[in-house]
Amino acid sequence: MSDSELSISDLELQESFARGILKPGLNKIEKAPKTFVNDVKGLKQKLKEIKLKLPWLERLDCVNSQAPLAPELAVKIFDQENKRQNQLKNNKKLKQYSPSEDPVLNDFKRETMFYRQAQAAVCEAIPKLNALGIPTKRPDDYFVEMAKTDIHMQKIREHLMQKQQQQQRSERVKHLRQQRKEGKMLQIQTKLQRQQEKKEMMDQVKKYRKGVSKGLDFLESKKGNSISRKALEKRKFKDQKFGFGGKKRGLKINTKESAGDISEYKRQKPANKGKPKNKVMKNRPGKSKRMKNKSKKK
Repeated sequence: MSDSELSISDLELQESFARGILKPGLNKIEKAPKTFVNDVKGLKQKLKEIKLKLPWLERLDCVNSQAPLAPELAVKIFDQENKRQNQLKNNKKLKQYSPSEDPVLNDFKRETMFYRQAQAAVCEAIPKLNALGIPTKRPDDYFVEMAKTDIHMQKIREHLMQKQQQQQRSERVKHLRQQRKEGKMLQIQTKLQRQQEKKEMMDQVKKYRKGVSKGLDFLESKKGNSISRKALEKRKFKDQKFGFGGKKRGLKINTKESAGDISEYKRQKPANKGKPKNKVMKNRPGKSKRMKNKSKKK
């Protein structure tokens, strides 16, 4: 540090120290690195002085190792590590931390260690208390005044209920959003499927026109797959009422074969009821002859 960077008080102290004005004991010059003394005997002696030899029931101390890691905790730690690893990859500010040195992840592991340590202490202390005849469970008829008032507990209950409702609302919104996405995907898939079917049908029609394929079975299969039962019944009723389509003109025109076919022709018998069988019916004269006969009679 240069003299210009030092304050006035520092300069005065340096000048006073150089002149020897400062009294000894205020400043100490270290010529060698500081040495640390590990007084094991003194520490043990002090421990004996402050240590109280009391029974375990008065101390209730437990010195033990951690409880075994439960499978559900192992799964949570694994999920947390993967989640934090993804966050570290996508965040430039957090890339300086590795998953093993991540302070948030270490925080989670530290809380897990505290939980396992407390679990092991409980598993060791409860049998000792039961052996000494100390009750560890609250009896059913136990009554004690609560440390907090009913009004305060009611506020806590309302807060918890509000938090639960918000969580349920958030889950419902996520569910609806997921359903909307799935419905949109189904619509897209249906549209693509219809476009594909239309393309395949047009290809089959082109092949039929060019003479590559001779049958029209693909039309029947497509019709059967796409038309519902109600539409088929409606189509059947219209076919019965209006016909089956095709050529309409010239259906009643006689051909050489139809003119020569007299299998369905039946000759009408004359109505001669009340008349003798031997009498032959005369043919009615034509209109012109009837008119002449009328004029002659006049």
